Amino acid sequence: MSDEKLSEGTVLSHLVELRDRLLRAMIVTGVVAIPCLFFANELFTWVIEPLRASLPAGSAVIATSVVAPFMTPFKLALLAAVFFSMPYLLYQLWAFVAPGLYRHERRFAMPLLVSSILLFYTGASFAYFAVFPVMFQFFVATTPEHVQMMTDMTQYLDFVVLLFFAFGLAFEIPVATVLLVRTGMVKIEAMRRNRGYVLLGIFIVAAFITPPDAVSQSMMAVPMYFLYEAGIILARILVRRPEPATESAEE
Repeated sequence: MSDEKLSEGTVLSHLVELRDRLLRAMIVTGVVAIPCLFFANELFTWVIEPLRASLPAGSAVIATSVVAPFMTPFKLALLAAVFFSMPYLLYQLWAFVAPGLYRHERRFAMPLLVSSILLFYTGASFAYFAVFPVMFQFFVATTPEHVQMMTDMTQYLDFVVLLFFAFGLAFEIPVATVLLVRTGMVKIEAMRRNRGYVLLGIFIVAAFITPPDAVSQSMMAVPMYFLYEAGIILARILVRRPEPATESAEE
């Protein structure tokens, strides 16, 4: 009976801690959302800049809905608040799961957490500064004659947000590779041996995520493959199997 009460108390304490950390995450995101909402139109202007710079004279981004000029920047501001709050949100997740990890797992997980945040922001920045200008110039250059390109602002936002998160997650490949090797799910030798299949799979994934043109697909697939190779190198450097005596002592 006492064991059951102890178990119930432990579960209840975990739920209370989870509630507190979720509340903190929501408060911080709400605070970050205030300036984002205030500068929502400026944020949207910044987001459409790669497309606007590629459009020919006389073209413009349009709104096909009455509420779109308000709701679309509003939606962008909320997404931007989550985007900018991501380090704190991931820290709250880390603080919740860290007490249940062994000492060597905590030493290993913290650098991966920091690396995952940096890589996600790097991927999103790569999409905005490198991919979007080339991709939109390609789309504008291939527009048929006598067709004026006028993109709806809501559809444009949905499109670029998808690519932001797609490139951000794609740049997490080194972290995922290290985790797979560290947990023993995949061996480094198998990853090196199956490079050809991985390259084919990367191009298939890029074809589904990016627009149906070779330029966009290549600009996602090529960095993904180099990041895969970087993940193999990092896994060889970082992953060291602890000795059995060390593991038992830490347990």
